[in-house]
Amino acid sequence: MSTESEVLRAAETGSAVAAQAAARPAANDTIQFALIGAGGMGMGDARYALAMPGTKLVAVADVYDGRLERARELWGQDVFTTRDYREVLARSDVDAVIIAAPDHWHSVMAIDALNAKKDVYLEKPMIQQIADGKPLVEAAARSDRIIQIGSQYVTSVIYQKVRGLLDAGAIGTLNMVEAWLDRNTALGAWQYSIPPDATPERIDWNRFLGRAPKRPFEPIRLFRWRNYRDYGTAVAGDLFVHLFSGLHVATGAQGPARGYATGGLRYWNDGRDVPDVMLALYEYPEGRTHPPFHFTLRVNFKSSQAQEQFGFKFIGSEGTLTAGSSVRLAKVPREKEPGFNIETFTEAMQKAFLKEYRRQHPWSAPAVENLEERTTYEYIPPRGYDAQREHHRVFWNAVRSRKPVLEDAVFGMRAAGGALLSNLSYFEQQICRWDPDKMELAA
Repeated sequence: MSTESEVLRAAETGSAVAAQAAARPAANDTIQFALIGAGGMGMGDARYALAMPGTKLVAVADVYDGRLERARELWGQDVFTTRDYREVLARSDVDAVIIAAPDHWHSVMAIDALNAKKDVYLEKPMIQQIADGKPLVEAAARSDRIIQIGSQYVTSVIYQKVRGLLDAGAIGTLNMVEAWLDRNTALGAWQYSIPPDATPERIDWNRFLGRAPKRPFEPIRLFRWRNYRDYGTAVAGDLFVHLFSGLHVATGAQGPARGYATGGLRYWNDGRDVPDVMLALYEYPEGRTHPPFHFTLRVNFKSSQAQEQFGFKFIGSEGTLTAGSSVRLAKVPREKEPGFNIETFTEAMQKAFLKEYRRQHPWSAPAVENLEERTTYEYIPPRGYDAQREHHRVFWNAVRSRKPVLEDAVFGMRAAGGALLSNLSYFEQQICRWDPDKMELAA
């Protein structure tokens, strides 16, 4: 890999082309990366990254010593480990970083990484607060680095297939989209295990808190941080953001104009301060690629289903598209006649009505040639297809090629903005307005 000094020397020659070439890995070079935040998602991301050709994990940062020790067990004692992520960013042998820290650190760490000239794979949601978005979008625009947000729905062939069918007019005019992601397990509801050695000596508590309110050591808040508004983004940021991402890929939409969310804490009364049931309704204005439509979302952490259930239903004037692990199209024949109900009319009026009706809609006997076909279709991804693996492949290929990715900071902000509007609406108990073009709250 090229070193920072080589990049600087190339720039000093006045050759922008030479500087750019020195900054990118050659096709046969190893991309060396670091993991910041070695929890379950972070370690999973690292495994996917290491499955890509020509990658090497060289550093790990986490505030809990046990995770640093586990990283060396998994990936070798020569892996550099630290509690301070800034030490990782200062290393010249780190070309890219995976950021999988709690949500309240996402924008801060990503901006620092971009400024340190590292390519960034940033777990969703891109931001914790709406105000975090523009500084990160601007930092990405100033940088020549690749940044990809970690919602695999964007890369999934499922939503690419839906996009193709919608563009082809398979269901006529889109008017509504329903989405859901329900769970019925303790782990699905963020009841993560707390290690027995979760002590102040083993955890850098103040570093975990960061910009969050200061409070005494309480390890449950670190290991189950999604349960608390101080560090996470609740149902909206963990799960709604996936649904917004899939919707935006499928429709080409940039975001809603307004939305409202409701819900509550119905089952998991474990001290959390966020809901375990949330429902939301959004209104999407007409866009360049789609008509106006409505979008409903639902998450329930104590559903009647034995396993996690997720999916979309795209409803149009001529049929529906249902997307989950596969894509199913169900066409509905167009209505040939409007029909009538004239029983309350006088007999004379009924005769006059029927005469005019049949003049406009002549009756014809059913025949094979004039029956409209009910079309059904199902697309199933290839055996072994893994959208998460594919999402990582896209990122690491982009690190090599320097070609932009779809789920960049702007896409990430559009998805996170819509999702976080749900939290604002829920906690403030109000309808929220959004400017999808400016990516900001509207009056």
